[in-house]
Amino acid sequence: MKVSLVVLTYNWPDALRVVLDSVAAQSTLPDEVIVADDGSAAQTAELVAGFAARFPVPLRHVWQEDAGFRAARARNRGFAAARGDYVILIDGDMLLHRDFVADHLMLAERGHFLQGGRLKVTDAETARLLSGGKPVFAPWIPADFNVFDGTRRLYAFHQPMLARWKARKRNGGRVMSCNMSFWRDDLLRVNGFDERMEGYGAEDRELAARLGNAGVKRRQLKWAALALHLEHASRAQPDVNDMSLSNNRLFRDTVEQHIVRCERGIDGHLAEFGAAR
Repeated sequence: MKVSLVVLTYNWPDALRVVLDSVAAQSTLPDEVIVADDGSAAQTAELVAGFAARFPVPLRHVWQEDAGFRAARARNRGFAAARGDYVILIDGDMLLHRDFVADHLMLAERGHFLQGGRLKVTDAETARLLSGGKPVFAPWIPADFNVFDGTRRLYAFHQPMLARWKARKRNGGRVMSCNMSFWRDDLLRVNGFDERMEGYGAEDRELAARLGNAGVKRRQLKWAALALHLEHASRAQPDVNDMSLSNNRLFRDTVEQHIVRCERGIDGHLAEFGAAR
């Protein structure tokens, strides 16, 4: 099968540079990489163009106007442009283990989508990595292992045999779009992210809920698909579960009404990229 890697970015070219370096160094390369850009300035386009001239696989830049936080729409445009049978989704602040793509493919199975995590490194370690430091994937790295949306120290090393075992156990954990993978036809069936969801939060959980409503099961990745999250100021609200937020209300509706397909999604972009439905 062909594999597309979609990388969401917004105005952090220094991070995108080291992320793309980690993609180029993968033990198993994707068939293409698409940078889904939520309105970055020209410096990001210049960076991607420079990488594309020497990248080991086709690298494309899919940009949209900066009209606020529209990550759902930017990701959908990346999905619409993708030509792979299987799509891996990351954020542009995720520095990948060399077997990251291989791990997603090792555990890809029809009827499932995969959810990985992130090792949230410290400010000092982020600065070291952005300066060209070699990434380390181990339980002793400078990272916050207690934060609610980060990978625990127990899982901070690469062990494919344990990963296979864990992926087939009962799955829980947090849904995060920074490290996920899907069959593209499953994404098309539910129409991708709901583009009504603007601003930070809940768009990933809402997509996972619709996939679940469609009968696509979630598998959690532990000890595999490791990635270092580069530290930066967050745009998260103080209470991500605040039901006064419109995104959370849409998420609740999806769960309560068993919604499978959103109305504003990937299909609004397929014609632009000449992609099949």
